[in-house]
Amino acid sequence: MFTLNEITRAFTGKDLFKTDTLFNEAVVDSRQAVSGTLFTAIPGENTDGHKFVSSAFANGARAALIEKEIEGDHLLIDLREGFAPENNEYIPDTGKPVCIRVENTVSALQKIAAYHRQQLPNMAVTGITGSVGKTTTKELMFDVISGHYRTLKTLGNKNNEIGMPMTLLRADENTEQAILEMGFYVPGEIDQLCQIAKPSVGIITNVGMVHASRAGSMEVIARGKSELVQALPAEGTAILNYDDPYVRPMSELTKAEVFYYGMDPAADLYAVDIDSKGLDGISFTLVHRGEKHPVRLPWIGRQSVLTALRGTAFGLVKGLTWDEITERLRASHNQLRLRVTRTFSGSMLIDDSYNASPESTTAALSLLGEVEGRRTAVLGDMKELGQYELKGHRMVGEKAALVCDKLIAVGPSMKITVDTAIEKGMAPESVQWFETAAEAAEFLTEHPGGKDDVLLVKGSLSMHMAQIVEKLEDRQ
Repeated sequence: MFTLNEITRAFTGKDLFKTDTLFNEAVVDSRQAVSGTLFTAIPGENTDGHKFVSSAFANGARAALIEKEIEGDHLLIDLREGFAPENNEYIPDTGKPVCIRVENTVSALQKIAAYHRQQLPNMAVTGITGSVGKTTTKELMFDVISGHYRTLKTLGNKNNEIGMPMTLLRADENTEQAILEMGFYVPGEIDQLCQIAKPSVGIITNVGMVHASRAGSMEVIARGKSELVQALPAEGTAILNYDDPYVRPMSELTKAEVFYYGMDPAADLYAVDIDSKGLDGISFTLVHRGEKHPVRLPWIGRQSVLTALRGTAFGLVKGLTWDEITERLRASHNQLRLRVTRTFSGSMLIDDSYNASPESTTAALSLLGEVEGRRTAVLGDMKELGQYELKGHRMVGEKAALVCDKLIAVGPSMKITVDTAIEKGMAPESVQWFETAAEAAEFLTEHPGGKDDVLLVKGSLSMHMAQIVEKLEDRQ
C-alpha cells in the first residue's frame, strides 16, 4: 500500500498534495482498475495503455501514470525533470482523477516501488529465480512461513520488470516477509530487480534450457541467475541447488552465507529413502546436521522432493522449528498447474499442459512412469530453446522411450523427439505425429483409450495443448 504523496516524494522529495490518496496496488490492465488502484499506462507493441486511461478512471482508478498527453477531465501533475512543481504550496483536492506524467511509465513504476521498499526497512525480502520450479517453490515457501510471519508473495508469475514492482507496492508497514519471483530474459534484468527489492535471501532452483533462444547459452543463463546471489548482503543467505552444476559454483560469487540443498549428502540439507507412490503421494527422509526427519506428502512425482527441500531450507533459514516445517509441508496442497482428472472414456488424464521445458517434461515423464497402466505421453514442442532445440527434444525422446507405451507428438520440433524415441527402441507403430494440437485432439477423441490408460499432456503454452485436455476431459 502506498500513497499519492509517496509517489511525489519519490520524484521530488516532498509532498505535493494537501489531501493524500491511499492506493492498495498498481495495475496495468484497465479492466483490473477499481477503487484504490493506480493505473500505469504502458505503451506496447500491440496496444497502448494510454488508450485505456479513461476506462481505468471509469472503473474506479483514482490516478494514472502516463508518459503521453491524453484527453479527458483530470488533474495533470507533471513530474518529468524540469516540469515538477517547485513552490511549496499544496495542490488542492479537486475531486478529479489525477494523471501523473513521467518520462517513462515502466521506469517510474520501478522508481516508486524502490522508494516504497525503502520505507519498509523491517520487511525482509527473499528473491527466487531459476529455469524451472520458481512458482511452485514460491507457493510452498509462502505456505511454510505465512503462519509464522505476515507474508507477501508474487501473485501468479508476475516476476518481470513490471510485475515485481507491482507486487512490492502491495506491501505495507505490517508486512514482515516478501517472497518475490525474479524472472530472467536478458543479462542485467535480475540485478535491476534486486536493486529495487533489496533481498536478503536468494534461492536458485536450477539452470535449464528454457529461454536460451533469447539468452544464447546455458552459461549466459547461469550468469543472469547468479545476479541474485551477487546482490545479497554479507548478512544474507544464498540457498543453492547443490546438484545443479551451474548453480553450485554460484557460492563463489556471493558475500552471503551459503546454504546448499539437494540429493547429494554433501549438501547442508538432503533427502534419502525416497519412495514415490505415484498418484498416492511420496515419502522421504530429510537430513540436516545429522538429524533425520521422515516426511510423507500427498504430492506427486519425484521432482516434488526438490521443492520440499527448498521450502524446508527456507523455513530453517527463517528460524522455524522442524515440527513447524514438517507440519506445514504436510498441510500444503502445493501441486500447481498439474491436475489429475479423467477423460470422457474413463482414462486417467494428467494435465500438465501449462508450459514445458526439457527439464520439466522429463520430470513429468518420470511421474508418468510411476503410474500403473498403459502410458501415453501427448507432448508438444518446447519453445525458446535456441541452440538447445535439438538436444532438448532428443532428451525428451530418450525419456519417452523408457517410460511410454505410446507417444503422441505435436509440432515440427517434436519430430526430433519422435525420431529419437524410435531410435531408442520405441516401436514406430506406437508413435503418432501431428502438426497441431487440434489434429491430435481429434485423433485422441476417436481413439480415447479405456480405464487402464494413463495420458500425460504437456507442451509449451504456444502449442495450445490445453485444447487436447478440453476435448478429452469428462465434463459431467
